[in-house]
Amino acid sequence: MRFPFVAPAIAVALVSLAAQAQMPAPPDARKMLADDYEGTSYSPYAARELGDGESPSRLLWGDTHLHTAMSMDAGAFGNRLGIAEAYRFARGEEIVSSTGMPARLSRPLDFLVVADHSDNMGFFPDLFAGKPNILSVPKGKEWYDRVQAGEGVEVALELIGLFSQGQWPKGLEYTPDTAAYKSAWQETIDTAEEYNDPGDFTAFIGFEWTSLIQGNNMHRVVIYRDDASKASQLVAYTTLPPLGSPNPRDLWKWMTAYEKKTGGDVLAIAHNGNLSNGIMFPLEAQWDGTALDETYVTQRRRWEPLYESTQIKGDGETHPFLSPNDEFADYETWDIGNLDVSESKTDAMLAGEYAREALKRGFLLEERLGTNPYKFGQIGSTDSHTSLATAQEDNFFGKHSGAEPNPERMTHAFMETEKGRIMGWQQVASGLAAVWATENTREAIFDAMERRETYATTGSRMALRFFGGWGFTPKDLDSRTPALAGYKKGVPMGGDLPARGGAKAPSFMVYALRDPIGGNLDRIQIVKGWLDSAGKTHEKVHDVVWSGDRKPGRDGKLPPVGNTVDAARASYANTLGASELGTVWNDPDFDPSQKAFYYARVIEIPTPRWSTYDAYRFGIPIPQGAPTSTQERAYTSPIWYTP
Repeated sequence: MRFPFVAPAIAVALVSLAAQAQMPAPPDARKMLADDYEGTSYSPYAARELGDGESPSRLLWGDTHLHTAMSMDAGAFGNRLGIAEAYRFARGEEIVSSTGMPARLSRPLDFLVVADHSDNMGFFPDLFAGKPNILSVPKGKEWYDRVQAGEGVEVALELIGLFSQGQWPKGLEYTPDTAAYKSAWQETIDTAEEYNDPGDFTAFIGFEWTSLIQGNNMHRVVIYRDDASKASQLVAYTTLPPLGSPNPRDLWKWMTAYEKKTGGDVLAIAHNGNLSNGIMFPLEAQWDGTALDETYVTQRRRWEPLYESTQIKGDGETHPFLSPNDEFADYETWDIGNLDVSESKTDAMLAGEYAREALKRGFLLEERLGTNPYKFGQIGSTDSHTSLATAQEDNFFGKHSGAEPNPERMTHAFMETEKGRIMGWQQVASGLAAVWATENTREAIFDAMERRETYATTGSRMALRFFGGWGFTPKDLDSRTPALAGYKKGVPMGGDLPARGGAKAPSFMVYALRDPIGGNLDRIQIVKGWLDSAGKTHEKVHDVVWSGDRKPGRDGKLPPVGNTVDAARASYANTLGASELGTVWNDPDFDPSQKAFYYARVIEIPTPRWSTYDAYRFGIPIPQGAPTSTQERAYTSPIWYTP
């Protein structure tokens, strides 16, 4: 064996090492490796298996819900940035916003879904450009002139009002059977193809199906696993009859027809149940009185594997009325009314609106109809209408271009009717979709979404693992490679606990690392929901690991971590909390006869809210009622137990 260009003494040492490397390890060494790593190789990263492929080791960050100027409302409110600018911004480039401000992400995203509204897709860019098909219609010419005169907001309100009332002017329809609509959809597809770069950045083809039932939000984002060859075969589905429908049953029929025609693969993600006034997660019947049946529960389970639990228009995990014993339940709550505030909210509506309650309702429907339609994973996304996927508190560009950073955006009414008012400062700098995948491709990310190996954050990029099984021990966590034991001995977030082993109760392994440029971690909680023998659902939040030497009080509650936020300077000291937290937890109240779900919630220490950054940067007071700090958080997809 020769080692050219190496000094003689070093060559001798290398020969000696090479010889040792060829010698078999003594029996006791082999036993040590087996005991420590439970494998056959010294390398703990060898032969990681998930089914027939490699186990997911890539944590990828994205936004599955972003609007560009192609969306009628986004364009009407001043967005002049198209699909290409949205992808360029998401992958880390600097972009000039519609209001003239340079903008850039702190770190690129790994994937993006441009989800423009399917109804009237492409109308406003054509209006703004003064296309002949619009100017030839008197109302179109009037709108164009008013926009040019600076009346864009007024035109926007008129457009949205006419659309919601079904009174859209004849000759200006952008329906799926028109050339203008087909052109807009093809542009959506072509731009996604242009920016999709497998292995580096994933640009998904998608759209938002925007069902609005008398102002009650029933929206879904539809995401394609496919490329242009399949997505081009059918235009996006809309809500206006006769070519579309506001009924989710009809959306699922369209998805079925798409897959049958193309051999492709699509899924849908509902969002903003908090603005549905109780109709997002029905228990007995749909809003139109149609009773829930086997078709409804099986189709919803089939087509909607995920729910968008947090975004700009309010957090959707839970509500303090539904979870009175959860001190973190009242987080960025929007509960004034429905989407357009045309109907006020009542307490009776809340159970049909929030993710945690829906997960519990799923047990009840499964008992009655045989399938749990609300067996979904959790993600977050922005629903920004600026073409800019901004979710960080110190880099928040608002819901639409009229709410981009300016000294007045916090104190103006974001939405106001005779039924109620939502102020600008109540917008939420949220959220992000985190996905554990094998690689950064459409196929791998989509497959992770379908198996629900995802979690939501409110904008922070904390790394989070959550596994359930019957035999996890602290040793599995202490190895510093918890996922190796997680996949071998249990299931990840989004999975079902395997058949019961000898253990009396399931064990859950959870591990979180702080965002490298974010706040430290306060605590990790495990939220449990279950169905008792009397057919009633329950929930309980367990603090399972936390920072510092705090101890729960007599009421079982853990004292707050503290708060170092200096509101006057929009700063904080990262001296509280922990950079990482992890534990193995066994359910002390486990009843093997009861259905249950478990998901992890990670809470950061307090950091400045976006409104506090605005006040500091513009030299203005913090609006009355606006919190000065926030505690960013993450929600994993659940793990389910079935007797």
